This record gives sequence, C-alpha cells and structure tokens, in this order.
Amino acid sequence: MKRFERVLAVALPVAQPNFDTDQILPARYLQKPRANDFGAYLFRDLRFRSDGSEVPDFPLNQPAYRDARIVVAEANFACGSSREHAVWALGDHGFRAVIAPSFGDIFLSNALKNGLLPVVLPSDVVAPMLRALLAQPGSRVAVDLEAQTVTGPDRSVHAFAIDPFSKRCLLQGQDELDYTLDQLGHIEAFERRVAAGSA
Repeated sequence: MKRFERVLAVALPVAQPNFDTDQILPARYLQKPRANDFGAYLFRDLRFRSDGSEVPDFPLNQPAYRDARIVVAEANFACGSSREHAVWALGDHGFRAVIAPSFGDIFLSNALKNGLLPVVLPSDVVAPMLRALLAQPGSRVAVDLEAQTVTGPDRSVHAFAIDPFSKRCLLQGQDELDYTLDQLGHIEAFERRVAAGSA
C-alpha cells in the first residue's frame, strides 16, 4: 500500500448526493481479476457512451480535471452495495483522497484498508468548496494527513478527524495484514511466554 502523507492536487467535483458504488464502478466489472487496472472502469457508464466515445460533459473528461487526485463530493458518497472494487477503481485511477460530508459505511472502511483517505467535513464546508471547483476548473486542494487538515481552493484550512490506527497505517503505507506481520516478533514472544506458563 502506498504511504499517504500530504497530497496537493487538482480536485474533481462530484456534485450529486447519494452517488452510489454502481456509478463509481458498474456491477459488470466485479468479476474482473484484481490484477486488472480498475481505473479504466472508473465512472465507466458516466464517462463513456456505449460506442466507447467520451461524454464531454462529465468532469473527468474535461482537460482541467483529467489530472485530479482528490474527489470532493456531496453527502452519502459511495452508498449502495459493498463493493471493494469501487475503492480499487478510484485508487487505480490515481485518486488518493475523497472529501464529503458523509460516506457509505462500508466504502469508508474499504477505503481506509486500501490506502484511499476518506475525509469527512461538514456540509457547510464542502458546499462552497464544490462551488469553487465548478467555477474554477483545475483548482487544487491539499490534504495533510499528519496535520489532519484540508486546505480548500480559497486557502481556508479545515481540520478533520480520523482514528489513530487508520492514520498510522496510512502514514506507514501498511494494510492490516502488514501491521500484523510487523508485530510478529511481539506475537511470537507472547506465545513463548504462554507456552512457558508465564504469560
């Protein structure tokens, strides 16, 4: 998993509440092997017509947003089915963080376990940020995990919360398995003490 420290990047506005995981990654791609580049399937039915040509009005197809690495979305982003593949699609495309007033619960958990930082900010912070991104395509947002802050396109700074374990894993670039393996020496020492009857 890639370490997350600070990202300063173009932000993609998703100005639609209840944007579900099927819109992020259509269900027909769920049988693809993880080795595939799921970024190619991201927002597939919104980004492309049935003949494969781009939908020009979709923000990610517009030149100013093509290099976006942060999503700023409305409330209840990634609701719906519990597909981890939606996180893979965002991550494989290059997105490192998603900012919204709220997320689908399972998406939030999946994101943290796959190196994608979900940032919850109040609606009255996200709404003007979305308006600014739509009014000035190509505007950048900064997300600093160590400081737990987001700097908007207007340079206003907003604090966000994250649980300490998830923060540690993201900063170290570790998933839960990596963390467990990192503790292997302690686990083996504990098992030896148990076997010796001194735990």
